[in-house]
Formats: sequence, structure tokens, C-alpha cells
Amino acid sequence: MPNPFVIGSGPPGTNYTVMKRAFDEGWGAVIAKTVSLDAAKVINVTPRYARLRAGANGSAKGQIIGWENIELISDRPLETMLKEFEQLKKEYPDRILIASIMEEYDKAAWEELIDRVEQTGIDAIEVNFSCPHGMPERRMGAAVGQDCALLEEVCGWVNAKATVPVWAKMTPNITDITQPARVSLRSGCEGVAAINTIMSVMGIDLKTLRPEPCVEGYSTPGGYSSKAVHPIALGKVMSIAKMMKSEFNDKDYSLSGIGGVETGSDAAEFILLGADTVQVCTGVMMHGYGLVKKLCDELKDFMKMHNFSSIEDFRGASLEYFTTHTDLVRRQQEAIRQRKAVKKGLQSDKDWTGDGFVKETESMVSN
Repeated sequence: MPNPFVIGSGPPGTNYTVMKRAFDEGWGAVIAKTVSLDAAKVINVTPRYARLRAGANGSAKGQIIGWENIELISDRPLETMLKEFEQLKKEYPDRILIASIMEEYDKAAWEELIDRVEQTGIDAIEVNFSCPHGMPERRMGAAVGQDCALLEEVCGWVNAKATVPVWAKMTPNITDITQPARVSLRSGCEGVAAINTIMSVMGIDLKTLRPEPCVEGYSTPGGYSSKAVHPIALGKVMSIAKMMKSEFNDKDYSLSGIGGVETGSDAAEFILLGADTVQVCTGVMMHGYGLVKKLCDELKDFMKMHNFSSIEDFRGASLEYFTTHTDLVRRQQEAIRQRKAVKKGLQSDKDWTGDGFVKETESMVSN
């Protein structure tokens, strides 16, 4: 890839025209919108998006920080999508095109889908084990990613058939995301991508008492993305990266970070936590395909500031600074001892006076 920035699977990879534009604008890779064998079963509704702004919930003003969607996978005929994959690979043979796939719990269906997408010349496959809405009702998406026994079986089918690299896309809607990540890698996947959207209810219209997005007066919980999910995504990626480092040779596997990326700094954080690539989906919907130029420039600025010459120079560099709370206590006590307990800040909350809690809590560090 010319850069680590990847179009995440979703509306920005919905057809030939927009994927071509992504390549023309300079994206490092494109992951197409998820396909399945029978698009006729995929029926979308409108409206399918709701937004959270920095002002009051539901306010028409303020910056968009949260985005909910109840959109399903591609509802375009598979044959159409396959022809477009083939055309893109003919026009851009040296660019990375990744097919995102999802099927029901049926080995033959998975094998057929893999065979058909590989015939188009795509470079890799991302398996969508994480769509949180609509598809799990058909034992697809997150229904597989949340069940490690099911995941292991389906990953086995996929990797026995696939001849190109496979990423498993993880759901955050699970207690311990390292468990499905571990199962995916042990079952033959070359990498994992995290995170998909977070199950959410965007809000309730307090005039009508109806939920948003509102479809004929009703709604369903959907997937949450955009800036507000970034810290959650960083935490999940950090957990996966630490697991990969301790249990696998992490240089033999790849980790793709996803969640609220709108700046080069956002991307740098994912890479510092062990990601090789960074995906952007909602950010492209909000800011356009030209966003990649800004991302590249800002990431280069960060690298120049630290004299890094490649992504690998700083990939995972911040992982070593995560530890347990017990260890933080030990480290702080040791630091206080070493500094001969010179009291420059409050040592515990028993010293609080109540005058300016923020200032007093900030002073509760070893100085």
C-alpha cells in the first residue's frame, strides 16, 4: 500500500464509481461494501442514519461527534459487484482491493462466495463477523463474532477455501474482544480488523416520544461510529495488540485499526497501539474522499516530529506503557519514595478542601 489509510467497508465502497474515486484520490486500499450470495434478502429502510452533535442531543447545531446507522450490507446484486471488482482490478492492478464478505451459517455458501470474489482478482478478503444489526437475525455478522465456537468453525471453512489473505473484522459488542481475535488468528486468518460499530440507540425525539432514526414511527438499535467511539476503539485495539504480541509473532499477522479517524493524529494513535493500517468509513462520509491527503500530511508531520522514517518505526511503541492499576500504585509509591516524599501536590483525597476539584485532583500526582 502507498500509505496505511484504507477505506472501511460501508457506503464509501458501495459501487465502482466511488471505489474508483477512492483510488484516484490516493487511498492506500479500498474495502468494498460487504457482499453476500443473495442480495435479494437484503432490504434497507429510510431514514437509516442518526447523528449526535456536540450541542444538545438532537440539536441541529454543533459538530457531529456520533453517527448511528441501521444500514445493512450491500443490497446490489452480487454479479454486479463482482463485475465492478474485476473492472477496478483491470484499471488499478497495483492497488489493493479487498472484498468484505458475509454469509449465513452454511459451509457451501461460504465456499461459493469466496470462490466467486477471488475470481475477480481481489487482493484480500475481510470477513464481516461484526455487523451489529439486521444480519444477526439471520445468524450472520455479530452473531458469529460473538460466539467463539461458531467463529472457529466458520473461520476454518473460510481459511480452508481462501487463497488470498483473510482479515476477520471484530465486533466491540463483546466482553473480551481478545477472545474472538485469538480464535480468528488460530483458525488461519492473517489478521484482524477492529472495531466495527457499537450497538446503540441514538436518542428519543422528546416531542413525538419516538426513537431515532425513525422509520414509520419505529426504530431498531444500530451501529455507532464517528469521533465519539475513538477512545473505545483505541482500548479494544490495544487489548488485541497486546494479546498478539504475547501469544503470536505479531510481525506475521496484521492489525487494522478502525474507529473515529478524522485526523492524522487519530491514525497515529492506532499505529502507536500496534495497528499496521487504519480504516476510515464515517470520516469519508462526512469529509469526502479527499480526506486522505490531509491524513497523510498530518501523519507525516507527526513522523517528522519524532524522526520516524516508516510506520514500523513507531508501530506499537506505546503498548509498553499500559499496565495494571496495582502496578500504577506501586510505580507511584516508588516515585514518591525516590523523591523523598517532597509534598508538592495533594497525596490523597483525604487532603481535599473542596475548592476546585479539578485542580486538586490534577495535583494528586507525584511531582
